[in-house]
Amino acid sequence: MEIKVLSSKFVKPAHDGGAGAAAAVPEYVPLSVFDRVAYQMPMTTIFCFPAPAPSTADIQKGLVAALMRYRAFAGQLGEGPDGTPAVLLNDRGACLVEAAVLDAGIADMAREPTPELLKLHSYLELELEEVVVLQLTQFRCGSLTVGFTSNHVVADGHATSDFLVAWGRAARGLPPMDIATVYHREELFRPRSPPLLEYDHRTREYYRPDPPAKTSAIGYDAYGASNIVIHKAHLTKDFIVALRAKASQGGVPFSRFETIVAHVWRAMTRARGAGDSGTATRDRLQPSVFLSTDDAASVIHDEVAKVADAAYFQSFMDFACSGAAEKEGLASSTVLKDVLCPDMEVDSWLTFPFYELDFGTGGPAG
Repeated sequence: MEIKVLSSKFVKPAHDGGAGAAAAVPEYVPLSVFDRVAYQMPMTTIFCFPAPAPSTADIQKGLVAALMRYRAFAGQLGEGPDGTPAVLLNDRGACLVEAAVLDAGIADMAREPTPELLKLHSYLELELEEVVVLQLTQFRCGSLTVGFTSNHVVADGHATSDFLVAWGRAARGLPPMDIATVYHREELFRPRSPPLLEYDHRTREYYRPDPPAKTSAIGYDAYGASNIVIHKAHLTKDFIVALRAKASQGGVPFSRFETIVAHVWRAMTRARGAGDSGTATRDRLQPSVFLSTDDAASVIHDEVAKVADAAYFQSFMDFACSGAAEKEGLASSTVLKDVLCPDMEVDSWLTFPFYELDFGTGGPAG
């Protein structure tokens, strides 16, 4: 697949002075204590729109309007006046690349993850200050892909999907959704004085790095990127219904998410030679032995419930703001972002409305 880059530019938000007019005073949003231990890496989604695809002019017009409401997506990562990590609301703009595929149609693209798909978005290997980088790629059949890359530290899946839906609405000339754009609210992230550490955070959100000479052989660098296999599995609706019924035989109606994770977890432990018992070694889940899917789902359900409450997050804020992590030389565990550390990470996009991104010709086909 041959791709020709047609143009590259920054699209700035519209203000009272018109598209691209700079804000009167550059502002900044400090990264919260949660942001500072989250993934600081680009996350990319590629949306495919079959012919007749939306016009790139309408897409850019909508982007100008959406960036005015979601200014963080037009900003840069940097530091505030006091030196703290922050998102600079300086209206630098989103980087927009327009490209064309000269020798293929959208139907020729592989449905499985392949290196070819990397050509449909830009700059992933670079350390970007820009929050958002976009690539609009037109195919000879009239289809279009939209490669959307944003830094995860600026917005999570919910905030990003809100922006995408707002972008589509603006491209269609519709008014914005009645959703308040919430930035950093200091009162939400205040530690207690004195701090009260009710949970273990040193081995969950943080870890103690080994000295360079004693680095463990388990990890991305030890095995190399060439040994990582990307596999896409499709679980049918009927399979999931049957799996949930099997897992819920004990009377607890486990969710789809809990059931699927339990199924994958058991499969992984068997593949690693742990036998049918499936011994869990994930730090967050204390070593447990389960013989069935409902045992695994129960462990997952109970452990998630322990951390999914206000007390846990308040304890984390107390620890993260106490200075103990810096004093003890701890690092954020999110830097262990490969497939071997931690043993398993599961992210659910079930409730994100990505398929509601509509620039005027309907939602994406994939």
